[in-house]
Amino acid sequence: MADDALIIGDVRVALGERRDADLVVSESYSGLPVLVPVTVWRAQEPGPTVFVTAAVHGDEINGTGIVREILLSPPFDLRRGSLILVPVVNMLGLERHQRYLPDRRDLNRSFPGDTVGSLARRFARAIFAAIVSQCDFGIDIHTAAVRRTNFPNVRADFSIPAAKRLAFALGSEFVIKGKGPNGSLRRAACAAGCPTVLLEAGEVWKIEPGVVEFGVRAIRNGLIDIGMIDGSRTQPVHQVRIEKTKWIRASFGGILQFHVAPGDVVNAGQALATNSDLHGKEKRVICSPVSGVVIGMTTLPVVTPGDPVCHVAIMKKGIESVRRAFEHAPQTGLHERLRDDLSTSIAVSRPPDADAVQ
Repeated sequence: MADDALIIGDVRVALGERRDADLVVSESYSGLPVLVPVTVWRAQEPGPTVFVTAAVHGDEINGTGIVREILLSPPFDLRRGSLILVPVVNMLGLERHQRYLPDRRDLNRSFPGDTVGSLARRFARAIFAAIVSQCDFGIDIHTAAVRRTNFPNVRADFSIPAAKRLAFALGSEFVIKGKGPNGSLRRAACAAGCPTVLLEAGEVWKIEPGVVEFGVRAIRNGLIDIGMIDGSRTQPVHQVRIEKTKWIRASFGGILQFHVAPGDVVNAGQALATNSDLHGKEKRVICSPVSGVVIGMTTLPVVTPGDPVCHVAIMKKGIESVRRAFEHAPQTGLHERLRDDLSTSIAVSRPPDADAVQ
């Protein structure tokens, strides 16, 4: 990245400056401009330029809370390079508390966009041209979809060395291999030469304190690894490389009683939830067909056949060392606090004896 002034919209930001900008990305039905707020923070010394984006899906505001925390109480001293912070990308979705844009398209399937396509593609192009094209690295923050929660994890295209390194440097316990969907911001950014990773954590419509703490720590870790700030990275309790994940689904309708929480280690055959009818009669104990870690769960305890119940990151070996690491982690540590906080939407109980695997 050149060390000349960074330009976002009509705002020029020189080395050593921190300035706010409002980027025009579209127009509303009234013809008024749709603005995306951006803060550019530049150190005195030149270096890489990194973007941090949140709420590409308008209802996923945990990332907004993470960016806001950095803006309000900077947890580090930026020594080299530039940081472009975007607390909300999808302003039209945010204002409606919705994932999508008013044209019912998914902004995170529309990158890099173009100047003559749909609203979503034009919106994506404005963001891509103004922000991504000026950056050397990117961190895009998301949450689980509606009625689900995710234990914090980072996802990256391992075929891109710089993206893989950044993903592991963030200090997440779970790092998942994947390029991302076609049209996603991170996939398009990587294709354009800007290694970008995805940080997933928590639920929609919430700013969760543990998730904010995790996100701020992860961004700080990444900036240390890139060389933009000084200090030592905070290491996770244990770090696991994940090649594959699997959603475990219900086979019957009914009400679930959960036996695991986000972040729990499970063995193949272990009970995840018990499904019962409205008379309280057990219909099936849902067990995991694989060994791994619960990285996602439904928060809606009523299901129909085929509904997702638990998202398990599959581990073929080393699962006992992971289990021991988590069992010996401090009870007041971030892992345990996240596990407890993210399970407040569900009631976790001891499972019954069961051999059935659904």
